[in-house]
Amino acid sequence: MIIEPRMRGFICLTAHPEGCAQSVKNQIEYVKSKGKIEGAKKVLVIGASTGFGLASRITSAFGNGAATIGVFFEKEPAEGKTATPGWYNSAAFEKEATAAGLYAKSINGDAFSDEIKQQTIDLIKQDLGQVDLVIYSLASPVRKDPKTGVLYRSVLKPIGNKFTDKTVDFHTGKMSEVSIEPCNEEEIANTVKVMGGEDWMLWIEAMKEAGVLADGVLTLAYSYIGPEVTEPVYRKGTIGRAKDHLEATAFEITDELKDIQGRAYVSVNKGLVTQASSAIPVIPLYISLLYKIMKAKGLHEGCIEQIQRLFQDRLYSGNEIPTDEKHRIRIDDWEMREDVQEEVKKLWAIASTENLQEIGDLAGYKQDFLNLFGFGFDGVDYLADTNEVVRIPSINN
Repeated sequence: MIIEPRMRGFICLTAHPEGCAQSVKNQIEYVKSKGKIEGAKKVLVIGASTGFGLASRITSAFGNGAATIGVFFEKEPAEGKTATPGWYNSAAFEKEATAAGLYAKSINGDAFSDEIKQQTIDLIKQDLGQVDLVIYSLASPVRKDPKTGVLYRSVLKPIGNKFTDKTVDFHTGKMSEVSIEPCNEEEIANTVKVMGGEDWMLWIEAMKEAGVLADGVLTLAYSYIGPEVTEPVYRKGTIGRAKDHLEATAFEITDELKDIQGRAYVSVNKGLVTQASSAIPVIPLYISLLYKIMKAKGLHEGCIEQIQRLFQDRLYSGNEIPTDEKHRIRIDDWEMREDVQEEVKKLWAIASTENLQEIGDLAGYKQDFLNLFGFGFDGVDYLADTNEVVRIPSINN
């Protein structure tokens, strides 16, 4: 079939297998160009199919030479229907890793469930024995509690006061005002349940009990703080409470792992175009302004550049891992530089539909959004007939 992007709001309903494969190859080439990292050799990535999770798997394999297991929840392709991009990314990753002589296997299912945790533990025992790095990079709007079966949904809302500010439809470039009503206590609790640290802890407890965590194991979850302009709806809203819980959980996990000299960290990463961030009002506008400024200053990073730098300069530099006063790794340091944020504020104040093309990087935002689904890559013939039914070797064998 000829596969074209079909948009519905901030979601693309199709994905291009060749484009996703090209994206994975580009990321691999970037990591290889930066040289070898003396890092973990047996790695589990929970949420391994897109964004920071995929970048972590690629950096582990092609930077560290690691064996990797990836866990994700993606939709398989069917005749005449494309898979989700994460499926195609993972298929391409396995193909490239195997060709490079690297171990790579994947598990597709609900990472919040006890069943998938057990399946993962069994695979580690069978093939790797133990892992020395566990990346937790899940992004899901819903979570079923494995103990009670209750389904929880997260919300993106401010706490206390109604939020009103500028936003942009990144498809059209039209700016408008958005208002979001404040949440109630139940919505805060539900969001923490979905996006906080509870499931990360459950994974670590189950793996420790099963004996599949190596001595000195490192585990890492990803978070975001962001700028003052998005604070009311993000860091000081419901999602911020969930991130606070995630960050507090790092201390609890470190305590849990003391007897095997393990440590847990939260890495605060840069604002980037993801499926999740595209759905957050004000974020597309902020990112388009941020991209313009950071590209002009030579500071721009995508997911793979960010994670490669995290591994090389923070996790495995040979020195003590640097953290802030809350014990967080700050790889958002370039985004949050005072000169960058001052310029964002100035542009934010004057941004309008008329001048956004000039003062922002809406074209870069759109390009990155299309890239998430395998579209817009050089070297891919998007007018050619493409086989949508792509298999992941370790899952479909």
